[in-house]
Amino acid sequence: MSARWQGSFALGVLRFGLNPEAFWRLSVLEWRALCSALAPGAAPPPDRSALDTLMRRFPDGVKNDGYV
Repeated sequence: MSARWQGSFALGVLRFGLNPEAFWRLSVLEWRALCSALAPGAAPPPDRSALDTLMRRFPDGVKNDGYV
């Protein structure tokens, strides 16, 4: 299990009190709803359009000067 999943799993089990089976059955929308409860009033995550714009503007492997 990657470090990111380990952190998410620990949050789900320890903070939210989910059993492992319930954690793995969550949809992405359900997980986001749970996590949004930790920071009420926080900006929502970017939508697909915003992510596409950022990926075009800042492609992986390219420094700000345009050279890899």
